[in-house]
Amino acid sequence: MLANYLIGLREGLEMALIVTILVAYVVKIGRTDVLSKLWVGVGIALVVPLGIGALLTWGPYGLSFEAQEIVGGTLSLIAVGFVTWMIFWMGKTARSMKSTLQNRLDSALVGAGWGVVILAMLSVGREGIETALFVWATVASIGGGWEPVIGAVLGLVTAAVLGFLLYRGMVRINLGSFFTWTGAFLILVAGGVLAYGIGDLQEAGVIPGAGIHAYDISGLIPSSSWYGTALAGILNFNPSPTWPQVIAWAGYIVVVTFFYVRQHRASQTRPAATPSAPSAPAPRTPVHS
Repeated sequence: MLANYLIGLREGLEMALIVTILVAYVVKIGRTDVLSKLWVGVGIALVVPLGIGALLTWGPYGLSFEAQEIVGGTLSLIAVGFVTWMIFWMGKTARSMKSTLQNRLDSALVGAGWGVVILAMLSVGREGIETALFVWATVASIGGGWEPVIGAVLGLVTAAVLGFLLYRGMVRINLGSFFTWTGAFLILVAGGVLAYGIGDLQEAGVIPGAGIHAYDISGLIPSSSWYGTALAGILNFNPSPTWPQVIAWAGYIVVVTFFYVRQHRASQTRPAATPSAPSAPAPRTPVHS
């Protein structure tokens, strides 16, 4: 539940920042006539991930066991790819997000401003689809249940509240530290999802080595224990993984962490940039990233 809460919080805060940047800029330049179009685009962007989540949840029913495992394993790998890309994308573009969105919005405001619908839909929808896919993968990896879904929803609600407070200038958050630490945590979560996806593909016979375990520490950390359940729910911990799962997990963690740390260090050497989170048109306390 904690892992999905943080996923929902991080992704939701990214969506909230995008929306507040768009709204603040539209109000600032006096184009409040397109606000309704902007909210239409945001609404569509929020509905699409719900449909994708429903399709992923109930779509595989009726397939053979092998087909279900192939679908589940493949989608888990895709989810890992999405979240990895998102982590590095945010680290690279967070400093220029505000100016980039404003430039795109200037183009979308030409004429009646219907381009704002598409801009809002694509900007917010991308984050929503990533959230739906990755939350689904983490829920599937622990055998389902409502707790992970509730955690993700609570994270999204928290992000929405924080986004509103940021817009109103009522709260200050060090966004740089927030995205740095949550990015590091998501690397660990994604590594567990990757190992789970490999396991699914092994069960389907796509990858060999099913049933041949690299080690078994279930006696030390039983899956039925509260701490075993907590580790499985947060990090997708498996006390008896196969060799392909261990190799994939370790390789992913080492390689991604190396490039993530290198990107973070490089960003620290660059001059401080304009904060990503905008303030409302009226003078308010700025939010520093």
